[in-house]
Amino acid sequence: MQKIVVFQQNGSGKSKIEGINRFGDKRFNIQIIEINGPLPSLIEDTSAYLPETLDADLVLDYLKHQDLSDDLSLLCEKLKIPMISSGKKISCGKAICPRTCCALRAQEGLKDYGQLFGAPKIDLVLDEDKIREIKVLKGAPCGATWLAAEKIKDMPIKEALTRFGLEVQFFCTANPAAWDPITGKSSVHIAADIHSAELKACLKKKGCP
Repeated sequence: MQKIVVFQQNGSGKSKIEGINRFGDKRFNIQIIEINGPLPSLIEDTSAYLPETLDADLVLDYLKHQDLSDDLSLLCEKLKIPMISSGKKISCGKAICPRTCCALRAQEGLKDYGQLFGAPKIDLVLDEDKIREIKVLKGAPCGATWLAAEKIKDMPIKEALTRFGLEVQFFCTANPAAWDPITGKSSVHIAADIHSAELKACLKKKGCP
């Protein structure tokens, strides 16, 4: 089993942990390091909050405090442990920072997590103008891909093209207030766009216009 250490503040990674456990095919051993309570706006020395070392194949960073995430990235770089910090901008260390959890692209070193979670991959069974079956090969760690896929099963293709992204938004647990000034979209909207694009690409492979 791949050993994942999750860092969170006040349950900030709860939905992702639940999704990994539910849809992770029992491939993961998750350890949670919780940092609770009020924190100072500036933490010059994070040693009181972060461990000196880690035993992990992968670190998932759901911390809210930038100083903690920065120093955790440096620790992971030192220990040569890959670290994913979705939705963040970390310039120190080697943290992987996709715009959203479901924007994570395939890359070396992420092992089973990288195979099951990240940018969605789906396969379809079509019955004339309906989506009879939808199989999720890879999806968002919060589980939104799998949950939204259930909603469009047996749905007409034309309707599913609209509904899939909307259903993802309903289940997505990204911060809807985290707007990107360049795209003018929130993380939730970006997640919907990524999933809609995957459905369109999959339909195109099946010969649908």
